[in-house]
Amino acid sequence: MCGIVGLYLKNEALQPRLGELFQPMLLSMGDRGPDSAGFAIYGDDVGQERLKYTLQAEDPATDWAGIAEGLQAHLGAPVEWFRNATAAVFKTGTDADAVRDWLRDNAPGVHLMSVGHSIEILKGVGHPRLVAERFGLQGMQGTHIIGHTRMATESAVNMEGSHPFSTGHDLCLVHNGSLSNHNRLRTRLQRAGLRFETDNDTEVAAAYLTWRMAEGDSLTGALERAVDDLDGFYTFTVGTRNGFAVLRDPIACKPAVMAETADYVAMASEYRALTTLPGIQNARVWEPAPKRVYVWEGGPLTSQETGT
Repeated sequence: MCGIVGLYLKNEALQPRLGELFQPMLLSMGDRGPDSAGFAIYGDDVGQERLKYTLQAEDPATDWAGIAEGLQAHLGAPVEWFRNATAAVFKTGTDADAVRDWLRDNAPGVHLMSVGHSIEILKGVGHPRLVAERFGLQGMQGTHIIGHTRMATESAVNMEGSHPFSTGHDLCLVHNGSLSNHNRLRTRLQRAGLRFETDNDTEVAAAYLTWRMAEGDSLTGALERAVDDLDGFYTFTVGTRNGFAVLRDPIACKPAVMAETADYVAMASEYRALTTLPGIQNARVWEPAPKRVYVWEGGPLTSQETGT
């Protein structure tokens, strides 16, 4: 099962309402994934000189102020931060490896969810409504967002198995389906220097895209290669600093629908998730084709058929 939703706002006037528009989309997929949920929201860009690090800890007594103080001393650079329920967002320098290594050695109960100039990933166990309320999704602002509701069928119900997964700056992925060659691919990616935090096959798919883009592929090019290199059945929605992309495998057995107006581009596992969006009755609505890459990166929605 599982449910996927994504929303990119072309109309800047709607950006203060991003969370308000997106929350009904996420909640409508609750029966497809009732045990955990998460979302990656893009906004509050910190520019090229800093990065945002989204951290989460299940211990409510986590000393975020102490972590910020220790990290600041280690980096020799100021750390600006704020807390949101079980998460905290730190804004500081661009040496992500130094931050990651310090957290591993000094904050063992803290998980690094995402790194980037714009992205924040928030996720956890519980019905999507509870997760949305926990992090105040309704009032969030931004340019775009992708989300996932999970029904765990192959792994434990925990935060580590929840989506989205991020393996590169501002890049994340949500996935409905299953990959059959993720263990072999994980080994290949580890040899290329990629790090993994979980055993989830979705994290492998995200790492694959990070690797291909580091090798010089565009997002479209990386997804075109994925059709050949990733075995299984899947619908991917990918978030980036500038937009998002959608890809279905050649069989396309996992459901997906997209909609576009002058104000937004949206996708979901089912049409009912789109029905609360403004102007949806006049939107162009379609089912994304198998092995066709759909990309929105601040310009017209484009698509490229792959594997032909």
